[in-house]
Amino acid sequence: MTQALRLAAKGRGFTSPNPMVGAVVVSRGQIVGQGSHRKAGGPHAEVIALSQAGSRAKGGTLYVTLEPCSHVKKRTPPCVPLIVASGVRRLVAAMVDPNPQVKGRGLAQLARAGIRVDVGCLQPEAMQLNEAYLHWVQTRRPFTILKAGMTLDGQIATAGGESQWITDEVARTHAHQLRAGVDAILVGIGTVLRDNPRLTARLAADPLRPFPRQPLRIVVDSRLRIPLQAAVLQDQQQAHTMIATTKGASARKVARLKAQGIDVLVLPATGGHVSLPVLWTRLGQLGITSVLVEGGSDLNAAVLRAELPQRLMCYVAPLLLGGQDAKGLFGGPSPHRLREAVSLKNLRIEPIGRDMLVQADFPTH
Repeated sequence: MTQALRLAAKGRGFTSPNPMVGAVVVSRGQIVGQGSHRKAGGPHAEVIALSQAGSRAKGGTLYVTLEPCSHVKKRTPPCVPLIVASGVRRLVAAMVDPNPQVKGRGLAQLARAGIRVDVGCLQPEAMQLNEAYLHWVQTRRPFTILKAGMTLDGQIATAGGESQWITDEVARTHAHQLRAGVDAILVGIGTVLRDNPRLTARLAADPLRPFPRQPLRIVVDSRLRIPLQAAVLQDQQQAHTMIATTKGASARKVARLKAQGIDVLVLPATGGHVSLPVLWTRLGQLGITSVLVEGGSDLNAAVLRAELPQRLMCYVAPLLLGGQDAKGLFGGPSPHRLREAVSLKNLRIEPIGRDMLVQADFPTH
C-alpha cells in the first residue's frame, strides 16, 4: 500500500476533480503490475495495474488507495467489472470513497463476486493524500489554504505596501510547487493593482519556466477595477483567468473581458463586496476542489470571517518590521477578548531555506 500511495501522489495537480489513486497487483510475493491515475478522463489506476499484470493477476491481490468505482455516469468505464474479470482473489483498499455514487457499492459488488475485501490499510495516509477531494465531496466547496509570506512579527507588507520579497527564493520556489498542486489561486483586486502578479506556477522564481499544468487564476473584484492590461489577464492559453464581481460592475467592461477570453462571474454582494460563501459554492459546482488564497490583509480577513479556510500556511522570514502601520496578516478590527480568537490545531513547523514554513489547520465548522 505504501507503493500504491507513492504512485497516487504522482497525479497531484492533474487528476482534479477526480481523486489521486494508485494501485499495485501482487502475485506470489512479487509486484506484477502497478499504475496511477494521471489525469481526469484518463485510465484509472486499477486499469493500468491490471493491464500490466495481465494473466499474472489471477489469484493475486490488488492494493488500491481508494475504493474502486462501480458507477457508469462518467467518462471512463467502471473498474469493478474489470477487477472481477482479472481473477484477483483479494482486494485491499485504503479507504471507502465518500462519493455518494461509489460509497461502499464497489466493495460490496466485489465481495458478492467472491473476492475477499479488506479496508483500512494506511487509511490516515490515504485520507491526507486526498484531503481536498474528500472535503469537496462532503461539503461541495473547495478545500481552502490561506497562504502568506510574512515577517517574524506577523507583517505581510510595509506601511507603504511593499512586500516583494519578504521571503527568500527557496521559500518562493516551494510556494510555486504549492501553486502547482491546487486547482485555483485566488487574490483580491488590491493585490492585482499593487503587485500586478502573473499568478502562475513556476519551476523556480523564473517566469520562463512554468509548470506544465497551471491552476485557474481567480480575482475577486467587486467593482471590476482591473486594468485590461493586467498581467493576470494575459496568456490565457497558458493559464486561464476568472473574475468574480457583482451587479455593480460595468456591463461594458464585463463584455470586453469576456471578449478577451476571461470568465466573469457576476455574483450577489454583501456590503458592496462579492459574497465569498456564494463564490465558494459556485467554485465547488464548477469542480474546483482546492483553492490557494494569496490575498492581502483585507481579503484574508474576509475569508477568515466567512469561515472558509481549512489550512493556514505561512512562510515566515527572520525579519522584523515593527510599528503599527505595517500590514498584518489579517486586516479589519481585532477582537476585544482572547476567547474570541480563532484556535488552530495540528501545528507544524519546518525550515524552508532561510525561512520557516508554519502550518496549522482551522477548526471544522
